[in-house]
Amino acid sequence: MKRVESDRASVGDIIAISGIEKLNIGETVCDVDMPEPLPFVAIDEPTLSMMFMVNNSPFAGKEGKFVTSRHLRARLFREVQTNVSMRVEETDSPDCFKVYGRGELHLSILIENMRREGYEFQVSRPRVIYKEIDGEKCEPIETVVVEVPEAYAGTVINKLGARKGELVEMIPDDRGGIKLEFSIPSRCLIGYRSEMLTDTRGFGVMSSVFKGYEPYKGDIQERNRGSVIAFEDGVTTTYGLFNAQERSTLFLKPGVPVYAGMIVGENSREDDLVVNVCKKKQLTNNRASGSEDALKLVSPRVMSLEQCLEFIADDELVEVTPLNIRLRKTILSKEQRMKLIGKMKKEGHQ
Repeated sequence: MKRVESDRASVGDIIAISGIEKLNIGETVCDVDMPEPLPFVAIDEPTLSMMFMVNNSPFAGKEGKFVTSRHLRARLFREVQTNVSMRVEETDSPDCFKVYGRGELHLSILIENMRREGYEFQVSRPRVIYKEIDGEKCEPIETVVVEVPEAYAGTVINKLGARKGELVEMIPDDRGGIKLEFSIPSRCLIGYRSEMLTDTRGFGVMSSVFKGYEPYKGDIQERNRGSVIAFEDGVTTTYGLFNAQERSTLFLKPGVPVYAGMIVGENSREDDLVVNVCKKKQLTNNRASGSEDALKLVSPRVMSLEQCLEFIADDELVEVTPLNIRLRKTILSKEQRMKLIGKMKKEGHQ
């Protein structure tokens, strides 16, 4: 398993060529006297896009090694050289890049690799790449194959059915398992992979391949609950979290540094809720029996990178660092968010 220098190679040999710039995958290196290229291999088109941005949160630069736009740009364009299904575009802002990928897993693998390499950045919510074909709005469709034990087949069928999935084929095997084949929009698969592993107790195996573009399948139920947002910079306390957990599902435990505008949980209602999770109990000289009992907190919901990408709304971002994955509002200031909401309502009313 090593490289050996050679002047010639025969059919079937795996070789590496140096000295030729701008040589892309799918192209053929020919003899000058015999230019006979091989047929080009079809490459799946990107189906999702996502914004990669320089981290501008109050914690920026504290945990990452590569934090500038120069580092981010160089890493993304270096990825394109070997990742044939990925595209990168520069935007009007020098700190923001638009990345196109072959689905949520494709993009999340890139994010995770960059995070482990020491990069610190922010990403937006994934957006589906729509096309207009014959005057009709069309969206990318995936062929998904899920292999699960028979006991969990019903759960998988129900979950994918609720996500606009159409069951194409169901084949039992000799080991008590079932192979399920679905046709489902790419946007409906965002966040499902980790959910499938939970539903099947880790026994499920899922794979997907791009099928093509088909007419838009309609809206799906998205998150109908707001976010719980930190009121101020500080460190979460048991007292502050205890007062917030009655109205929400929390994502953090006590002792975690937060900043104003950071998302710390999911509200039980549709609107966003700003809470002071750093609030400390006021100390007095009075003591009563039972007043000093420990406050009991519900275990926080720990979300994976894929679940965070599915959770965030259009006005929210995922902050990715080598040590942490945080959720935040794009506009951290509560006053600026309220002004923007009021302006949008006013324009919509007019």
